[in-house]
Amino acid sequence: MTKYILAHDIGTSGNKATLFSEGGKLIGSHIASYDTDYFKGTWVEQDPEDWWNAVSITSNKLISTLNINPTDIAAVSFSGQMMGCLCVDESGNPLRKSIIWADQRAQDQVAQIERYISQREFYHIVGHQNTASYGVQKLMWVRDNEPEIYNKTYKVLNAKDFIVTRLTGNFYTDYSDGNSNGCFDLKNLTWSDKIIEYAGIDKDKLPELKPSTFVAGGVTKEASEATGLAEGTPVVLGGGDGVTASVGAGSISPGKTYCSIGTSAWVTTASDEPIFDEDMRTVTWAHVVPGLYAPNGTMQTAGGAYNWFKNTICKYETHQAELKDTSPYDYINEQIEQTPVGSNGVIFLPYLLGERAPRWDPNAKGAFIGLRSENQRGDIMRSVLEGITMNLSIVLDILRKQVDIEELLVVGGGAKGAIWRQMMADIYNAKVKVPTVLEEASSMGAAVTGGVGVGLFKDFDVINEFIEINSEHTPDPLAVKDYQPMKEIFDDSYFALKEVFAKMSKM
Repeated sequence: MTKYILAHDIGTSGNKATLFSEGGKLIGSHIASYDTDYFKGTWVEQDPEDWWNAVSITSNKLISTLNINPTDIAAVSFSGQMMGCLCVDESGNPLRKSIIWADQRAQDQVAQIERYISQREFYHIVGHQNTASYGVQKLMWVRDNEPEIYNKTYKVLNAKDFIVTRLTGNFYTDYSDGNSNGCFDLKNLTWSDKIIEYAGIDKDKLPELKPSTFVAGGVTKEASEATGLAEGTPVVLGGGDGVTASVGAGSISPGKTYCSIGTSAWVTTASDEPIFDEDMRTVTWAHVVPGLYAPNGTMQTAGGAYNWFKNTICKYETHQAELKDTSPYDYINEQIEQTPVGSNGVIFLPYLLGERAPRWDPNAKGAFIGLRSENQRGDIMRSVLEGITMNLSIVLDILRKQVDIEELLVVGGGAKGAIWRQMMADIYNAKVKVPTVLEEASSMGAAVTGGVGVGLFKDFDVINEFIEINSEHTPDPLAVKDYQPMKEIFDDSYFALKEVFAKMSKM
């Protein structure tokens, strides 16, 4: 009898439930969307009941439409959005909406921590800078602004941890999501008493830390009725979405590296020890795989910048695509292909929403630089992809200072274009491998984590049986050479405009 693993990927726009067989075959998936509240400029919240409804709906749909016997599901496991703050009571009921990763309201709380600890010391404890993105700063904001909520809080949870609580009645988080709370001792995989003291929060409000493969409990009768899962089905914690993606992309041993190109994008490798950058441009996550770390650099707008360009500048290509029922990217790529390396001198800075790695500059802006009267549309089009890729190459080069990286897997929607993939190989000066399944890395990583957790798989090496390589791109030596001066100018351009961007942000 075939056994299955149900993986839930609780993202920002919705939950994706994916069913995998024990042999690694993707059986089916369902998505349920939910809303995000954006207000007061930098405040971003979601209703956790929407997460639960999405998990219930997609679980039921998968089981019913695929005619799966619920008792054949060996485990449920999770990948989830990180860096959130959801306050719940002793029964696991939300006390307010969740303050999610994108929220930046906790600036005063960042300053409170900085009174006691430098950015550099904080970075070397947590693996991340002290910013308003992380959970502990958000919890401090609740304490300072909603004391009645803070006082009633039994535990503060991330998205997947809330669903685990709903399914099992138990309160846990794994090391990767614990890391995203910003008060985590990365080397010792424990809560950091020093940062908790400086933050002035109650440690007992933090959930118990466990490995990602930990079985948090079985599905309760009430949860079974809501989801269609069999009562008692093992629930495996799983990990934060960025880290489960490392498993799904095969980054499960030192030096194994991948690049994910979605709305945002990142480069992540695996290492035996945290990687600390002298300029604190990259971060290090606790890996889902025991004993490993996931050094990483994430940029804000990658595919998002490309999509913005398509929607605002490429209206002609979009119109032509509508007439012929094809993709506007086909017309864009035709012009990019006819444009030489370096876009005839045009450089694009892809900082449409400020920037995380490698700049960590909320004031950074997007810009086209070097335009001349002889430039054509294709030059501007190609510069967009080159700018995104050169920004990611800075992250890759930082990681290369401590890890030997000669090839990497590329996943995500941006990996669909062969032209862009070859550009990555040339700018990264690395072999780029492309799996057959491009957009299931987080789900697949969660599924493998669940399988390891219940003993269905011996270890994480099974992911090598899941991943099928569809194509490879090797660097063109001439293009690699031509890109070197362009990469330097790209970097110089940001620093030349940094103060200008800061002034523009005050306008």
